Amino acid sequence: MHAFPIPSWLRQPRWWALTFLGLCLGHALISLMTLPSSLTLVVTTIWLLLAHKFHWGSPRQPHSPKRVLPWSLLPLALWWVYLYLADSFGEVDLGAIFFHLQAGMAEHGGIRRIGAAVFYTLAAFLSLVSFTWLVRHDHRWRLLERVLVLFLLATNPLLFGITQRGAAIVTEDGEWFDRRYVEPRIIERPAKPPNLLVLYLESIERTYGDRERFGDAYADLHAIGEKGIVFEGVRQIDNTGWTMAGMIASQCGTPLMPAGLLHDRQFEPLDEVVPGIDCLGDLLSEQGYTLTYMGGASKEFAGKGLFYHGHGFDHVYGREELAPRLEDPEYLNSWGLYDDSLLNMAIEEIRKLDARQRPWGLFALTLAGHAPTGYPARACMERQGEFDGEDILYSVKCSAWLARDFLTRLEEQGLLDNTLVVVASDHLTIKVSAWEQLIEGPRENTFILIGNGLAPAHIQREASTLDEFPTILEAMGFTINQHRAGLGASLLSPAQTLVERHGEDEINRRLREENALQQRLWEGLAPQRQAEEPPPEQVTETPADEVNDDASGIP
Repeated sequence: MHAFPIPSWLRQPRWWALTFLGLCLGHALISLMTLPSSLTLVVTTIWLLLAHKFHWGSPRQPHSPKRVLPWSLLPLALWWVYLYLADSFGEVDLGAIFFHLQAGMAEHGGIRRIGAAVFYTLAAFLSLVSFTWLVRHDHRWRLLERVLVLFLLATNPLLFGITQRGAAIVTEDGEWFDRRYVEPRIIERPAKPPNLLVLYLESIERTYGDRERFGDAYADLHAIGEKGIVFEGVRQIDNTGWTMAGMIASQCGTPLMPAGLLHDRQFEPLDEVVPGIDCLGDLLSEQGYTLTYMGGASKEFAGKGLFYHGHGFDHVYGREELAPRLEDPEYLNSWGLYDDSLLNMAIEEIRKLDARQRPWGLFALTLAGHAPTGYPARACMERQGEFDGEDILYSVKCSAWLARDFLTRLEEQGLLDNTLVVVASDHLTIKVSAWEQLIEGPRENTFILIGNGLAPAHIQREASTLDEFPTILEAMGFTINQHRAGLGASLLSPAQTLVERHGEDEINRRLREENALQQRLWEGLAPQRQAEEPPPEQVTETPADEVNDDASGIP
């Protein structure tokens, strides 16, 4: 019996190396440009045709192979890092990377990405080996790759972002946001302050409400919105696009600018999160509220426990405290509790809080919509049928239904009397199965207010999650300074938001240059700012600001 003959060209390392490099190039292009995966083979074929035409790896006038290490190995490796991040998250947020490195990534539930990390590491290693072979055996590539080094370094968005942020150190105006920051302050309280229930729906952005693109996945949230105020146009600016940043934006009215080089102890974890500012929890605690946070994931991940403990909360419950309460101790996902378990426990907690003679606030964070595929609960599978393990719209529908069922049960038990309910996405989703449909047009966050005498309405404003903080305070009946708190403006007032006044692009550009607000956030961990005169009551403007801003209103 004769073995199947292997073509001679397949026995040459040249074609193995070139084919693998072609596949890597194809994967990179379709990942970065969001193209169909089938085009990988097209790119690879074009690459191999060029290799054949120009005799790459086997020049007609060969030089002796040289045992050299290409200059471009490190830039290529850095591109692989970026490709992994882009494939995992869709958009690479350097602020999120820096913050998680300092706040801690232990106890995370991203097990599904471990396989991808192994794949990318192996592919990167093999591509570097293949490229090294090509450079050593083709003197033309030895000359070309020295230019390639500069190209790879100049075009890598990861390095561009780091360089851009570093340039902020010497910016002419690093106080643009800090000048606009209004200290959160309650001037007057209602006679009977309402309770507050904040339900963060992980990654369930309002964009899913487009029925033409996503069918009825968001239908239950549309039904929830019919009972209250639905805010349309709540955008996501930079440094607010991950869970901890989203919660800080909506509770503190500021983007989460990582401590970065301001942190005195670079190789130690943070022991406080944004200690320099007052947030919603601080203000409500001063008003006599009992405050509780509940989340199915670990409170140790990304500094959630540190943030809530440090900003007025009496009880902070994560997976560590809640998992032992489960009837079935095996009913957990890689992050923690499923949402049906969490919300059942939240009802019990609200029942206890409501029995006390003082106002309460409960903040809960769900998991069902977590990218890349979501974590639909058992209760959803009984209602929606089998989950294929990939379809994010299944998980979106699950999250929306669980939220509606949760509020319905609370209402039926009389636990929402004199209570303002906030239903919000913590941030826009990262890369999921419906990614191409999501990025077809402008995206916006979910933000719904129900109860406390609010009449049902739809309010269209160009806003950001920074504006949720003062909006919640005014919806609760509190009078606040200038209808503002932090960098946010109440969407129930005529005060202009930063997005309305300056636009997203300008805000994001200014964020890349800001230093003073970063120092304010991390005061105590960061080097102290030089003594300054007390800040004025009104927001000030520089001559450069006045060129672009109207004379009326507060920027």
